[in-house]
Amino acid sequence: MTRTGLALALLLGSATFVSAQQAADALAPEGASGADVTTDGFGDLTQAARDALAAKADGRPVAAQNWMVAAAHPLAVQAGARVLEQGGTAADAMVAVQVVLGLVEPQSSGLGGGAFLVWHDGDTGDITTLDGRETAPMAATPTLFLDNNGEPLEFMEAVVGGRSVGTPGTPRLMEVAHRKWGRANWAGLFEDGIRLAEEGFTVSPRLAGLVAEEGDALSRYPATTDYFFPSGDPIAQGATLTNPAYAETLRMLAADGADAFYTGEIAQDIVAAVRGAEDNPGLLSQEDLSSYDVVERPAVCVEYRDHDVCGMGPPSSGGLTVGQILGMLAGYDLASMGAESADAWRLIGDASRLAFADRGRYMADSDYVPVPVEGLLDPAYLARRAELLSGDDSLPEVSAGNPSWSHAMLWGQDSALELPSTTHISIVDSYGNALSMTTTIENGFGSRLMAAGFLLNNELTDFSFETHDANGWPIANAVAPGKRPRSSMAPTIVRQDGQPVMVIGSPGGSRIIGYVAKAIVAHLDWGMDIQQAVATPNLVNRFGTMDVEADLPAALTDDLTAMGFEVNETDLTSGLQGIVITPEGLQGGADPRREGIAIGG
Repeated sequence: MTRTGLALALLLGSATFVSAQQAADALAPEGASGADVTTDGFGDLTQAARDALAAKADGRPVAAQNWMVAAAHPLAVQAGARVLEQGGTAADAMVAVQVVLGLVEPQSSGLGGGAFLVWHDGDTGDITTLDGRETAPMAATPTLFLDNNGEPLEFMEAVVGGRSVGTPGTPRLMEVAHRKWGRANWAGLFEDGIRLAEEGFTVSPRLAGLVAEEGDALSRYPATTDYFFPSGDPIAQGATLTNPAYAETLRMLAADGADAFYTGEIAQDIVAAVRGAEDNPGLLSQEDLSSYDVVERPAVCVEYRDHDVCGMGPPSSGGLTVGQILGMLAGYDLASMGAESADAWRLIGDASRLAFADRGRYMADSDYVPVPVEGLLDPAYLARRAELLSGDDSLPEVSAGNPSWSHAMLWGQDSALELPSTTHISIVDSYGNALSMTTTIENGFGSRLMAAGFLLNNELTDFSFETHDANGWPIANAVAPGKRPRSSMAPTIVRQDGQPVMVIGSPGGSRIIGYVAKAIVAHLDWGMDIQQAVATPNLVNRFGTMDVEADLPAALTDDLTAMGFEVNETDLTSGLQGIVITPEGLQGGADPRREGIAIGG
C-alpha cells in the first residue's frame, strides 16, 4: 500500500494491520518518520512540543483541560502556550504566536501582511470578527495591473516588486484584539520573538526547501537576498538564522504599540522599499499607512447539523462560500455515505463549484460594492441550489445563481488568482474565549521585498486585474483606492447552543474554502476526531476539475471519473489547525502536511 493510501486507510479505519511505525510514517510529513519529526528541524523545543509532534506523527489528537493553541510552527506554538499558561487570553497568545510565526515562517505571514480574526467571547457568548485585510493605496487606479497596451500583466510580473504591496493590517489587528480582549502586558508578548530574532532560530525543513525552490525570485532585491542567501547560498535546514532588524522592529512595537509601525522609521522603511523597487515600483505612501484602520464586522453564520458555522464575511469570501457549501449539503445524508464514498465527494465537489460561481460574481469588499450576504446564505436559496445536486453525475456546467438582493447592479464573473500561502492560528483559553485567525502575506514570500526585517505582502494581486468581464459587466472585485481585495481566508468557529465546539482554519489560497469545509464535514458527519479531520486526504473542486491528493484508492478516483469529473492529482498542502471542545475537555490537531502542532494545558 502506498504511503498516502495507508494514511487514508488509517484515518478511515479500514487498514487491516499496520505497525505503530508504519502509522507514524504514514501520517508524518513526507520524508520524515514519526521518530524523526519529534526530534529534528526546530531547535530547542519543550517537552510539550516534542510530545505534540509525536502525537501528530502517530495520528493522535492532543488532549487538555483548560486551554489549547494550534499553529504552523512549534516555536510559535510554544510562545502562545507560555502566555496561556501564565493566565493570558486567546488574544494575548495570538500576538505572541503571530510575532514568532513572522520570524520562523516568514514566507506565509507576518507584520507586512494582513489577517482576519473570528472571536467567541467567553463572558458574553457573543461572536464577532476583526478585518485586518490590507488596503489598496489611495493613489491606485483601475489600470494598476494593466500594461501599456491595456492588457493584464502576467501574474508574477505583478507580484514581484512594489506594485502589489497593500497597506499591512496585521500589526494594528494585533493591537486592537489585545485592547479589546487581552489581559497580559503588551510588551511581554514580544519577548519570545525578540529573543529568537537576536539569538537565532533553527531553519526548518520547510523554510529551507521553499527558499531553495524560489531561487531567482528572492534574489532581485538586496535586503531579501542578504537575508535568505547569506554568503550567496540559500539558508540551509538546521542552520541558525538571526534577524536583528526584526528584533528592533519588535522592540519598537513592544514599547510604542502599532503606531510605531504605521508612523516614523518603520513606515519610512516600508514606503522606501515599495517605491524604490525600480523594476516594479508601487504606490504605497506614508499617508496610506498612518490612516489604516481595522474594522470590526459581524460574523456570517449558517446552520449545519444543529450547529452554527460562523466565519468571516466580506471582504473575505471564506465565510460565505464555506457557508454556502455546507448549506447545500445539509439536506444530504453524508454520514451514511462515509468518507470513502464517491457520491459524497460528488456532492461536496459540485456544491463547491456552485458556491465558487457565486463567489466570483458577488463577493468583494462590501464597503465599496453591495454584496447580497443575506441572500447568498438564505436557506430557501441554498435549497434551490442544492436541487441541482440531485442527479448521479457531476454537473456539466455551473453558473452563478440569483440570490435575493435589493440592489439592481449585476456583476461580471471574476477570475482573480489567489495562490496558496498563508497560515492559521486556533486558540481556546481558560476563560472560555475562542479565537480563529488566518493571517497572510498572500503568495509565498509575498512581494519578495523586505523592510525592517520582514517581508511585504503582494495582496493587491488578489484584486481582479481587469475591471470588466468579457460581456462588459463590471467586476465587483476590481481595484479601487482604499479598497480591500477579496480573500478566501476562512477562519471559522463552529458553535452549538451558543458555545464553541470547533475552531478551524487553513492556509491554501482559494483552496482554503475546500479544506475548511472538508474538516467540518469530516468531524460533524463522519465522526472523525480533530487530528483525523485535518489529516484526512483533500479533494477540492472549485472550477470543474476535481483536484485530489496522489495515491487515493483507485476505486474512489475511478468512480469520480465515471461520474464525469476530470480528476487531477496534485499537491494540496493544506495547513489546517483545529481544536474541538468536548464535555471531557479540549482536543487539538495539526495538519501533517506542514510543521505545526497543538499544545494544551
